[in-house]
Amino acid sequence: MRQLITRIDEELHADLKERAAAEGRSVNSLVGEILRDAVTPADPQAALRARIRALGLEVNWTPTGGDSLPRDEAIELTRGWGTVVSEALEADRARR
Repeated sequence: MRQLITRIDEELHADLKERAAAEGRSVNSLVGEILRDAVTPADPQAALRARIRALGLEVNWTPTGGDSLPRDEAIELTRGWGTVVSEALEADRARR
């Protein structure tokens, strides 16, 4: 296994250390995963789903069967769900 030595500012190091602790893992493991993700081409849909899941914004919905709801009822029932994707994208952009 190769070793990589790099200089980072104190704030970034503190952020990495805090995140690693919150996830119950080492900074080395976290940084390795971040670097691997940065250089590995990924399926954009799978990456978005993973980011949504990691942020705790995933919505699980199970159809109840039967007839479909009228359009206006379906819109009212799902009101607010649209922000999940927007929030995930916003959070992802803020980390970059």
